[in-house]
Amino acid sequence: MSLHDLWFGLIAVLFAGFFFLEGFDFGVGMSTRWLAKGNMERRVLINTIGPFWDANEVWLITAAGAMFAAFPHWYSTMFSGYYVPLTLILLALIGRACAFEFRGKSESERWRRGWDMAIFAGSLAPPFLFGMLFASLAKGVPIGDNMNMRAAFGDWVNGFTLWSGLTVTGLCLLHGLAFLTLRTTGELRERARKKALKTLPWVALMLAVLAGWALAATDLFEGRMPLWAMSGTVGLIAAGLAGYFLYRKKEGWAFAMTGLMVLVPVATLFTSLFPRVMISSFGSAYDLTVSNASSSPYTLKAMTIVAAVLLPFVLGYQAWSYYVFRKRVSARDHLEY
Repeated sequence: MSLHDLWFGLIAVLFAGFFFLEGFDFGVGMSTRWLAKGNMERRVLINTIGPFWDANEVWLITAAGAMFAAFPHWYSTMFSGYYVPLTLILLALIGRACAFEFRGKSESERWRRGWDMAIFAGSLAPPFLFGMLFASLAKGVPIGDNMNMRAAFGDWVNGFTLWSGLTVTGLCLLHGLAFLTLRTTGELRERARKKALKTLPWVALMLAVLAGWALAATDLFEGRMPLWAMSGTVGLIAAGLAGYFLYRKKEGWAFAMTGLMVLVPVATLFTSLFPRVMISSFGSAYDLTVSNASSSPYTLKAMTIVAAVLLPFVLGYQAWSYYVFRKRVSARDHLEY
């Protein structure tokens, strides 16, 4: 395995980690508008992700940084071509971060409602836009000479990308509800479990439609039908087990299964893309690959050494933080501010 192959795999892992971890954050943020009854329950929901959400976003920052260093041509083409959706994602994340900090700084009901709406919108927009972005990436975008991408509105806003955005949003919502069954108590916990059970069949159906649509609309699975079949089978089994464990009130296993439902599409996308990193709708001659988009061998070697030294500390710290804040959050011992 070459170093650029290794770093493509590492970037895929970083994006998978982001969607797994930040996915339930987005789901909890969306749940604050229709699952919580009153400000106290809304505060409880926010506090379930309070110790984690900012660290979870670091996975996205690290993935973008790794792209910049390991595959500068991929980074420049993607970030310039998707300037508008990525800017909207950034603004949504900034608004959500500010809302977490500022919503409790005043007793004004109007003040809190405004920031609560920012949490909801900032949790809804990123998964929807990311779903659209990666769907258009899979379908192919107009990349021409000098790796310049000149995407029109219809290249990333069409039926396939909109459906992908809705599916990713629904998947994050389901994952967040499963997380809430792990982190809350009493009536709120039971309400989250019931909502997850009602949401699961719709999300599974949306994923199935997206898988069929991707098979028809992209070339990702040409010569790779076993990958498509395996991914669909694993996703179907995960959805079935998630429903079973939710019904049996085994929240930890249910959360693991919804997490698997998140990981399977991400893993399938990157596996089927390889060795390409971006597909050109002008023809395979203009595709960006792990070879023509990568940095120099010296840069990749230096990055590998630094990552090997620092990564265990980062993963250990994040695992420790989840262990320390593993206790359920309840209104009874919750101090509202």
